[in-house]
Amino acid sequence: MKCFDVIVIGAGAAGLMTAISAGKRGRSVLVLDHSNKVGKKILMSGGGRCNFTNYDIQSENYISHNPHFCKSALSRYTQWDFIALVEKHGIAYHEKKLGQLFCDNKSKNILNMLLDECEQVNATIRDHCSIEKTTKTEQGFKVKTNQGTFSSESLVTATGGLSIPKMGATGFGYEIAKQFGIDVLPTQAALVPFTLNDKMKADFVELSGTSVDAIASCNDQSFRENILFTHRGLSGPAILQISSYWNQGNEVVINLLPDCDVVELLNNNPKKQLKTVLSELLSKKLANTLCELWFKEFAFKALAEVSKENKEQIVKQLTHWQFKPGGTEGYRTAEVTLGGIDTDEVSSKTFESKKIKGLYFVGEVLDVSGHLGGYNFQWAWSSGFAAGQFV
Repeated sequence: MKCFDVIVIGAGAAGLMTAISAGKRGRSVLVLDHSNKVGKKILMSGGGRCNFTNYDIQSENYISHNPHFCKSALSRYTQWDFIALVEKHGIAYHEKKLGQLFCDNKSKNILNMLLDECEQVNATIRDHCSIEKTTKTEQGFKVKTNQGTFSSESLVTATGGLSIPKMGATGFGYEIAKQFGIDVLPTQAALVPFTLNDKMKADFVELSGTSVDAIASCNDQSFRENILFTHRGLSGPAILQISSYWNQGNEVVINLLPDCDVVELLNNNPKKQLKTVLSELLSKKLANTLCELWFKEFAFKALAEVSKENKEQIVKQLTHWQFKPGGTEGYRTAEVTLGGIDTDEVSSKTFESKKIKGLYFVGEVLDVSGHLGGYNFQWAWSSGFAAGQFV
């Protein structure tokens, strides 16, 4: 049986960062991953360019039952620290929008950087490695795998959440927590497209592939970015963001004309038809569909002939479109998992379990979920670094 100071389960963003941080302290580290290739989510992220952090990292960009939990780690390893690492490795990057930083080339640059850093601290990484059993011992932990049995003083669970199972996501981290009597909060898919009921799907079928700048709101939260009509429902950044605050049965409200005083617009164009006015603001296809669905009886009238009550109806429908999603696309396409290991069970300073000495949890497996735009990667870097200082 080979002994290490630290065993990390999961060779994703948080696991690799933990290994680097611990290795720099001279700790011997073994990283185990069940997949055939480490860092798969890193490689696929950001359309293959990896949105690795954001210029504006605040605790308000994270969702957790304990909104204060993330503050300590985020302040100890900031976006600027990770940017410095990226620059040290000569990786070219750019801001796309809203502070979101992407590689100029490929996500592989970030993964190779992490693997290079692991190599420099002599961390051992094993893929194709299935965990068969984890046991607490007097000295620490024993981990039985299909590649042999290993022991360590510290065991770090960095297995991520349930999102995108085709990339190897499983609930294994939650199983470890439950094995040791640690509470796991209910989980659900987040940063995920909405599905629509059959009638709405049929109504908007012609709009598949059409996007529009809009504000999506739900449960006192609002996000302004594009929404995208799909063959199954609604997607796009604004929808993905608001999905993290949505629960089954909730209504979502969308403002399709966020920059427009629609009342003024209707009153200032008395000779124009509604369809013409909307076509100047939205795509022709979207304007045609909305007129057909919502405003059929007066879409081709001059606006001077449209009654005040009907104009109010137009304004409300365009700026306060309310609907109930049928559901979401689920973990299959979700970018992150809401819920997870209860942060009340874990030290925000060390990421060690308060119940089990030497057992640590980092990254998405915890009940901390970031907004879209590099926030979840920054949580992986920050939590991994912080835990690595103590394992």
